[in-house]
Amino acid sequence: MPKGRLLAVSDLHVAYDENRALVERLRPGTDEDWLVVAGDVAEKFADVERTLRLLSERFAKVIWAPGNHELWTHPQDPVGLRGEKRYLRLVELCRSLGVDTPEDPYPVWRGEGGPVAVAPLFVLYDYSFRVPGAHSKEESLRLAYESGVVCADEHFLHSDPYPSRDAWCRARVAYTERRLGEVDPALRTVLVNHFPLVREPTAILRYPEFAQWCGTELTADWHVRHRAAAVVYGHLHIPRVTRHDGVRFEEVSVGYPREWRPRPPRDPLRVILPQPRQTAGGGTGR
Repeated sequence: MPKGRLLAVSDLHVAYDENRALVERLRPGTDEDWLVVAGDVAEKFADVERTLRLLSERFAKVIWAPGNHELWTHPQDPVGLRGEKRYLRLVELCRSLGVDTPEDPYPVWRGEGGPVAVAPLFVLYDYSFRVPGAHSKEESLRLAYESGVVCADEHFLHSDPYPSRDAWCRARVAYTERRLGEVDPALRTVLVNHFPLVREPTAILRYPEFAQWCGTELTADWHVRHRAAAVVYGHLHIPRVTRHDGVRFEEVSVGYPREWRPRPPRDPLRVILPQPRQTAGGGTGR
């Protein structure tokens, strides 16, 4: 009998018909496969619910970390919750489906490559991945607006009740550090976050101004301090594998149809554990 695997995917963006069809084809290889979903399932609450329900019915366990798109208050979404209230409502949804979230005890993968604590994270970004030469958040944002490269979060991702997204980020970083500090020190971890935990992966972006919406310097050493066997992330829409301080960083996004259609066909589900023999990879910028 084949053994279970820890699989990962992100940036499903099921508002696109082609991506919805792709999700319909996702299947586990065994009855023991776990699936990590590292954010950006969809913008509308009903699409998130439909997709996570489908996946939770197919995989032995589904683990979700939010992306920025799930946190949008989309003008066409009947669920008009903003900021933290929207996030907590998504957590409630996941729990009703048996899907693990950043607010739940971290499950321990005991299959091949384990045991490891699989830790879904939600830490947002704080504009510290600034445009080169910018000395403040305000200057970095000004340069982005002048170049015309502005993340839609500036219009749709609200931070209520926090005064700003970076303030929400700092609160989430402090909360998450406490949670990670409670993990059994004998266990390695798989850290799952929508945004890369280090800045280096953003160097490949076609538009460097976009990096400021891609993470925070406050997590730069988490993969070392928290004994990561691997780090899983998405957001960049550049699926590839890199190494930082000897740790595998797996960008597992599907992305938009215009991005994935020209690429060579590949399985959207990335094997995280057991560790594949070949972990080199690449991709193109957005």
